[in-house]
Amino acid sequence: MTCNMILCGVGGQGVLSLAAIIAKASLSSHLNVRQSEVHGMSQRGGEVLAHLRISDGEIYSDLVSYGTADLIISMEPMESLRYLEYLKPDGIVVTAAEPVVNIGNYPDLEAVYAKIAAVSGSLCLKAEALAEEAGSKRASNMVLIGAASPYLPTDAESLKQAIRDTFAAKGESVVETNLKAFEAGRNHQ
Repeated sequence: MTCNMILCGVGGQGVLSLAAIIAKASLSSHLNVRQSEVHGMSQRGGEVLAHLRISDGEIYSDLVSYGTADLIISMEPMESLRYLEYLKPDGIVVTAAEPVVNIGNYPDLEAVYAKIAAVSGSLCLKAEALAEEAGSKRASNMVLIGAASPYLPTDAESLKQAIRDTFAAKGESVVETNLKAFEAGRNHQ
């Protein structure tokens, strides 16, 4: 079993936290993990990208090759389109619907949604709204982990434990908010 993922978004959205939690849950499930990150101009609202590879066997490279990604998890809809060439034919896209319009020529949002919808099995959800209902818009990345959890090679309990471990130092209320956000994404239809 091998699961190749591209995790993407804009600086400050929590893409690297997404990668860290999925990696931590996978390691606790005794899987091998390799990760590579590109921060780019993340502090200025630029793209953030992480390649994440998980396997029950040896992994020889940190990078996901074109056409081999099982999953793209995106914090921003246009960013998901940027990496479609990595997706394998039966791959899945899970993306937040809320755009970060940080460029003057941001494409028409309905056209972006249509391209995402053209990917069989894609899921475009209002992650910020679900996170806000859970207690904080900042937990939208946990909503996306929850929504993507059926496609991940680790179980929900391992993911929840990784969330607990990651946010424990910030207090129980932050942990609970992030767990609620995870469940909101997991239960989203």
